[in-house]
Amino acid sequence: QVQLVESGGGLVQAGGSLRLSCAASGRTFSGCAMGWFRQAPGKERELVAAISWNGGSTYYADSVKGRFIISRDSAKNTVYLELNRVKPEDTAVYYCAARRWEGGLGYSEYEYYYWGQGTQVTVSS
Repeated sequence: QVQLVESGGGLVQAGGSLRLSCAASGRTFSGCAMGWFRQAPGKERELVAAISWNGGSTYYADSVKGRFIISRDSAKNTVYLELNRVKPEDTAVYYCAARRWEGGLGYSEYEYYYWGQGTQVTVSS
């Protein structure tokens, strides 16, 4: 059984930092790009950041560029998202996702096959 499990969410004050982790199990995602999405109340799920297998390529949404950092430890099948200088607008459920096969970055939710259950991030002001 393939699983992606997010952790690290919680309540954080505006301007603070948070580190999310996503541990994958059930298969080795060799060559597969992974990403972080978020969904705020009443809004559609959107891509926050994505990273290639070797970390050579990354993508960040304009709204988080310069504040968030995506990274991965391929040996541990784990991807991370570091949220810095968070804003109330960052409040959302954050989801980890992985593409099914090796390839480049995906930019829409429909390009990702495996999904975690999500972890809540709430930014207070």
